[in-house]
Parts: sequence; C-alpha cells; structure tokens
Amino acid sequence: MSDAILVAIITGGLSLLGIIYSSGKSASKVDAKLDKQQAVIETKLNELTREVREHNNFARRVPVVEEQIKVINHRIEDLEGFHKPA
Repeated sequence: MSDAILVAIITGGLSLLGIIYSSGKSASKVDAKLDKQQAVIETKLNELTREVREHNNFARRVPVVEEQIKVINHRIEDLEGFHKPA
C-alpha cells in the first residue's frame, strides 16, 4: 500500500472515531435534557392533579352549602316573622 492510502485510512478512521464520540456526547446531553423536562412535566402534572382534586372537593361541597344557606335563610325569615310586632 502506498503511504497516501495508509494516511487516508488512518485519517478516515480517526475522523470516524471523532464523529462517534461527539455523537455519543450529544446523545447523552439530549438524554439529560429530556430527563429534566420529563421530571418538570411530572411535577406539573402532579400539581395539576392535586388542584383538580381540590376543585372537585369544592364542587361536591358547594351544592350542600347552598342548600344549607337556603334552610338558614328560611329559618331567619321565620324568626323575623315571629318577632315582628303585631
């Protein structure tokens, strides 16, 4: 083999190793970034789930409170009517 071919093969091999190395580094950086974003999304989803559960609890309780207010208002009207001077 001639020296030019040997140099070309060595240069090509080293270039290939450099590309493989930099590609692996880039992939690990992308993986780390995706892991971080996944953690943020999971945290936000957990917080949103908590807020929805809290809201649902209020949504179940509001009709009960409204009914209690109606009863209280009726009792107040009865008491006001009972204590009015004749």
